[in-house]
Amino acid sequence: MDFSKIFLKNACPTSIGGQAVIEGVMMRGLQRTATALRLPDGRIYVRTEKNRAAAGIWKLPLIRGVVSFVISLVLGISIINFSADVQAYFDTDEESAGPETKSDAASKSYEDAASKLGKETKSDAEEPGRFERFLLAHFTERQVWNFMMVISLIIAFAFAIGVFVILPTWAVSFLKNWIHSSVALNLIEGLVRIVMFVIYILVISRMEDIRRVFEYHGAEHKTIHCFENGLDLTAENAQQFYTLHPRCGTSFLMFVMVISLVLFSLLGWPSLAMRILSRILLMPVVASLSYEVLRWAGRSSNPVVEFLSLPGLLLQKLTTREPDEKQLEIGICALKSVLVPDDTPYFEGFCDKDGHLLEPFSIAQEDPS
Repeated sequence: MDFSKIFLKNACPTSIGGQAVIEGVMMRGLQRTATALRLPDGRIYVRTEKNRAAAGIWKLPLIRGVVSFVISLVLGISIINFSADVQAYFDTDEESAGPETKSDAASKSYEDAASKLGKETKSDAEEPGRFERFLLAHFTERQVWNFMMVISLIIAFAFAIGVFVILPTWAVSFLKNWIHSSVALNLIEGLVRIVMFVIYILVISRMEDIRRVFEYHGAEHKTIHCFENGLDLTAENAQQFYTLHPRCGTSFLMFVMVISLVLFSLLGWPSLAMRILSRILLMPVVASLSYEVLRWAGRSSNPVVEFLSLPGLLLQKLTTREPDEKQLEIGICALKSVLVPDDTPYFEGFCDKDGHLLEPFSIAQEDPS
C-alpha cells in the first residue's frame, strides 16, 4: 500500500464528506447535502437539501463526535431509503411499459417524462395493512415517515449491539476457565469483534447490489481526492486516485473497534451483565475518541497517523471497488451540487452531469399538513 497516494502531501483537506447509496453518491458540505442517483434509463436524478448544523456546546471536542455520529447515522439511513425509493419508482415504471411504450418514452422530453411519472393509481399499490391505516388516520405522512425512521434506527442499533457487543463478550466468557487474565480476555473479545465485522463485510460484499454500492463508494473517495488536490472535477482526473481515503466512515468504524479493544481491556472482567452495560455506556466515549482520531488522520500525514490508519485502510479495501466512468460522473455531480454559492436554491429533479437542473421533479407526495 502506497501511503503517498492516500495521505497526499499537496492536498488541501476539506470538511466535505460523502456516502455511497443505491446507484448513487451523497455529498455533505457545510451548508447543504446533495444526493445524485443514476436512474435505470441512464439519466441523473439529484436532490439537494439544507443541513441542520450543530451549534454551541455540540461543536466542542469529544461532544461533537457523538453528535456527528448520530447525525450521520440518521442522515445515512434516510438517504439510503430515498435512493431505494427513487430507483424502485423509476424501475417499476420502466418495467411496466411495453416495448413500444419504452421506445416512445426514450424519445420524450423531460416534461413528458415528468408528467407521465407523476401518475400512479391506487390499484397499482398494495392495500395498506391495519397498522398503516391506523397511522395514516391519526398522523400526517411526514409524522409517519419520521416514526418509521426512528423505528429503523432502533432496530439497526439493537442489531449492532446484539451482534457486535453482546455476542462477542458472551462467546469469550467460555474461555474464562482456561484464561485467567482479564486483559487477555478483553483483548480476545476485541479481536473476535473485529473478525466478526470483517466476516460480515466479506459476506455482504458477495451480493451484487452491495458490490455496486462499494463501486460508488470508490467513486466518492476518488472524487473527494480529486477536489482536495485542486484538479478539475472530471472522471479522467478522478480515476487516477486510490479508492482509499483517510477520512472514510469505514476507518471510523475500525477506530471504534480498536479503541474499544484498548479501553475495555482496562475494565477487568466482571459479570456478563456488567460487561454489556459498561460497553453500552462507554460507546459515546469510544465514538468521540474515534471521531477526533479520524479528524486528525484526515489532516495529517505523519508516520503515527499512517500507522493508526492502517487497519481502517485495509478494511476499505473490502468496502471500496474501482468505479467506472459513469459512476465517477455521479460522484462528481453530487460534489458539484454542493460546491455552489450559499444562496443557490435547493432543488430536486433531473440534472446534467455537472449538477445543473434540467427539469424539476419529485417522487415525494405532498405533505397533507
